[in-house]
Amino acid sequence: MRNKFFSFVLASLLLISLSGCGLIDYYFLPKPEDTAQELYEAGVEAMKEKDYYDATEYFSKLKDRYPFSPYTLKAEISLGDAYFLDKKYFDASEAYKEFSALHPGSEEIPYVLFQIGLSNFNLFSSIDRPQTNITEALEYFYRVEEAYPESEYAKASKGYIVKCRRTLADHELYIADFFWRSEKFGSAWKRYAYVVRNFKDLPEVQKYAMKQAEMSYYEYQKTLSQEEREKLQGSWKELVDWL
Repeated sequence: MRNKFFSFVLASLLLISLSGCGLIDYYFLPKPEDTAQELYEAGVEAMKEKDYYDATEYFSKLKDRYPFSPYTLKAEISLGDAYFLDKKYFDASEAYKEFSALHPGSEEIPYVLFQIGLSNFNLFSSIDRPQTNITEALEYFYRVEEAYPESEYAKASKGYIVKCRRTLADHELYIADFFWRSEKFGSAWKRYAYVVRNFKDLPEVQKYAMKQAEMSYYEYQKTLSQEEREKLQGSWKELVDWL
């Protein structure tokens, strides 16, 4: 009876000791890191659930921890996609640009360049502000159209090129109209003339700008001396002949 009791106590102590080791390991030893595949799959699953914040976390960890993994290439693009779908367009643009710089020969480049353009296009906020993002978007859409004319993104880029050009023209007209309303006719004329010269691909815009340029020119002349008018006539004649 006594032997059985001691055996039971010994077995209990051994079990507690093993359990204690397990608890110690659990709480004090570092947990094993997720593999590249596990991080990628977790990111993809988060994307499916539209949990884009977690997706960016998974893809970023994969990119940082496993730079040479075959999953990293896909994760770098997916990181841009996660930012884009989360409407964090600046971060998306930067992620896509990094991919483009690291993998210029990748077959994904047409898509990546298009997404950079689209990210910048979506950063548009107001017609009265500087259109640096629209200008950059236009550059990337041109790159896709010119360098990858056979890609599926070239056709989409053409449509966005028109949209970007119209936005830039509207911005110039907004400023020109402001000068016109403020009776700063010289500044208005120069701005309208700029639109006439640089947006021939937008006939309606050019027609309006031409009409406004004429009116601004004649109003501006009224504020000048005879000598200044004679000098100015050469500039106007040059503009008309150029059209």
